Amino acid sequence: MSEKRFITDREQLEKLAPMLKAPIKRQVFVCNGKSCSAVGSADVKAEFVRILEEKGLRQGKESKGRNPMGEILLTDCGSIGFCSVGVAVMVHPDGTLYGQVVAEDVPEIIEEHLENGRVVKRLALMELPEPAA
Repeated sequence: MSEKRFITDREQLEKLAPMLKAPIKRQVFVCNGKSCSAVGSADVKAEFVRILEEKGLRQGKESKGRNPMGEILLTDCGSIGFCSVGVAVMVHPDGTLYGQVVAEDVPEIIEEHLENGRVVKRLALMELPEPAA
C-alpha cells in the first residue's frame, strides 16, 4: 500500500477541489435518518435542491446544475438529534436547528434565513449561542 500524500500547495488543492475558492456562507444539513425519512425528508431535500439551484445559490459542480461559486452547501446527514420531531434541518455555522420541517416551509427558510439572515422562529427548535469573544 502506498503512503498517503498530503498536499500543501494551495494552488494544487484548489485545482483538485475548486470549492475551496467558493464564498460559502452556510451549510444546510437535511436529516435523512430513519425517522425523518418516514415523515418526508426526501421531499424537504428535493425542495431545497430545486430552489437553491434555481436561484444559483447551491455550491457544486456546474455539470450537475449547481454553481461552483455558490454560497450554500446542501448536505444529507443522519440524525441531528430531533428524531421524534423530524424532519430536522440544521443551518451551520448559525447553529439553528429546525424541526417538523415540511417541503412547504423550505421557501421561507431559504428566503428568510439563508438569504436575509433571519431565523424562522416558528420552526426553530434551538439556536446555539454564539461563542464568547
